[in-house]
Amino acid sequence: MPTPESRITPLTRHEANAAGRYVLYWMVSARRPGWNFGLDRAVELAARHEAPLLVFEALRCDYPWASDRLHAFILQGMDDNRRAFARAKVGYYPYVEPARGAARGLLAALAADAVVVVTDDFPAFFLRRMTMAAATRLGVPMERIDSNGLAPMAAADRAFPTALAFRAYLQRSLRGHLESFPSADPLAGAARFGTAEPPPGVLERWPAASDAVLSAAPSALAELPIDHAVAPVPATRGGYGAAHARWTGFLASGLARYVDERNQPGLEATSGLSPYLHFGHISAHQVFAELMSAERWTTRRVASRASGAREGWWGASAAAEAFLDQLVTWRELGFNLCHRREDYAEFDALPEWSRTTLERHASDARSHVYTIDELAAAATHDPLWNAAQRQLVREGRIHTYLRMLWGKKILEWTPHPRVALDAMIALNDRYALDGRDPNSYSGIGWVLGRFDRPWGPERPIFGTVRYMSSENTARKFRLADYLARYAA
Repeated sequence: MPTPESRITPLTRHEANAAGRYVLYWMVSARRPGWNFGLDRAVELAARHEAPLLVFEALRCDYPWASDRLHAFILQGMDDNRRAFARAKVGYYPYVEPARGAARGLLAALAADAVVVVTDDFPAFFLRRMTMAAATRLGVPMERIDSNGLAPMAAADRAFPTALAFRAYLQRSLRGHLESFPSADPLAGAARFGTAEPPPGVLERWPAASDAVLSAAPSALAELPIDHAVAPVPATRGGYGAAHARWTGFLASGLARYVDERNQPGLEATSGLSPYLHFGHISAHQVFAELMSAERWTTRRVASRASGAREGWWGASAAAEAFLDQLVTWRELGFNLCHRREDYAEFDALPEWSRTTLERHASDARSHVYTIDELAAAATHDPLWNAAQRQLVREGRIHTYLRMLWGKKILEWTPHPRVALDAMIALNDRYALDGRDPNSYSGIGWVLGRFDRPWGPERPIFGTVRYMSSENTARKFRLADYLARYAA
């Protein structure tokens, strides 16, 4: 099927380059060889122009928070992609920047030989700005493709204030989009017009990444100008192969436990997919399709009334409904926010009621105040918070429920809510494998009242923003194993 128009954003008005040797797909966020509207569109245009496809996947060293951890995860995905495109006989050019600014001019050099350029649309971090800036320097058509969620980001005409409102919108509008999924294997037959390679001059100036670099060998990482203090997480390998293994394992044995055990920090009952979704190593479309196949589900089971309720609309099992509320409603609510508001990570983008109440209580006395370095080192008086922070530093993640508590305590222990927001973003973006994501910014915003409502009674520091405490959390959940696992 043709790529839906609602997922295509033209970035230039140029005519196709008749002298071009290939269609160039610049893979920046949907870093996978299937279930990918961007790759679908590139294959579609290659067929239209009877030109081979060249996939270009690059990794800069000067992006914010660049580290051994983030680099290794991305590189492992690039290694998987190299093998997949080689099997399909489709040209693939992986480039890893050895020094800051070394990639300058590379995209333009590749685009000079391209009929058209296709890239990904990702609304957070620096990626959208990067692709828009690149388009102004190219003399060929360039399109940005949204492959982020079940609903195209452009389909909604506003940013939604609550999950209830967004869920009701999805229930009214999602049916049609469930008929237009990306291809599971767009590479089948993609090599019929030959295998493209970068121009020789490009490879001489910008050599393709070596096997050692793509395998994220410690010696190769050590030579790059990135943060070596944030180490890779050996237990969490990047790439679509690891992503699919994690997903199929959860579907087979974790989903049944999801409703009852997902909020128990010591039971590991969540899917663990968020890093793979963030880096595009797995698609929400694939997860949805395989989940619903296991459920023997059809669209006829969807409820006719769009009430915004969390359960019942899909007509699936309780476990599937609970999981889909996270995968679809909450995840795509974050994309909706970042797509519609460029200030998504700023304090002034929070709801008026939460800004007002937080500012009113900004000068309230704090029982403890910690610096960003003390927080990063898990050097607080609270054993549960320290354990959550150690999990973040060691494993690049925090248990889903504890992540909310983690943020609430930062609000309580920093001198101003604006300082709290900056600290949460800095810690999450530096250490979390799923940081720098629309869900990161919407989740951090939730700590400060986004997507929520005022709660009583009014409290010091929090005002009417929802309050959470370590003491209440300890009463609700079994934490002994978790605390022991992440002890100092």
